Amino acid sequence: MEEFLNRIIEFLLPRDNAFLYIFLFCSAVIENLFPPIPGDTITAFGAFLVGTGRLSYPLVYAVTTVGSVIGFMFLFMLGKLLGKKYFIEKDYKMFSAQSIISAEKWFLKYGYFIVLGNRFLPGIRSVISIVSGISKLNTVKVFILSLISASIWNLIWIHTGFILGNNWETVKTRMSEILRNYNIGAAIIIIVFIVTFVIVSKIRKKKIRQNQ
Repeated sequence: MEEFLNRIIEFLLPRDNAFLYIFLFCSAVIENLFPPIPGDTITAFGAFLVGTGRLSYPLVYAVTTVGSVIGFMFLFMLGKLLGKKYFIEKDYKMFSAQSIISAEKWFLKYGYFIVLGNRFLPGIRSVISIVSGISKLNTVKVFILSLISASIWNLIWIHTGFILGNNWETVKTRMSEILRNYNIGAAIIIIVFIVTFVIVSKIRKKKIRQNQ
């Protein structure tokens, strides 16, 4: 992945600014559709170019945020149109039947809150967009919440890359460390939350059975 990213950067550096804005937009869209694509790293590269004075901060922020929302809403509409049965039967690697079933349980309880926090939940953003569509959440509300989520995440990510300086190697290394530490912390919080949810659910079911 490191070599792949370096090749992308080498390819991008000589291009004109219009091409770079389009590329940043496309990478933000694709990152939602294909989670392994390192969209946040490309966004950090955009922030680096802002730091060097080559690109506009507002434009980089705008194209990456709009791209993120479009990618999210595309999968949302896909989930809404195809429905739960389709994804359960297909059992795709990136959208496994188990992940769809598990996510659906969370949506029944926390629906719109999960959409609001989707950009801050590593590894499951795409599943969230699909299941929010399967769950038939309101399209306008989902759009607004996904926009808020992407706006906050991209502002933090781009500004962090911007203030780290105009040396790409420094930006890339520090941003990788920040993202790695964040992912670890977020994963721990999610695991603790899930375990707590399971335990509380079992206790409630046990109490209901005892009272019957």
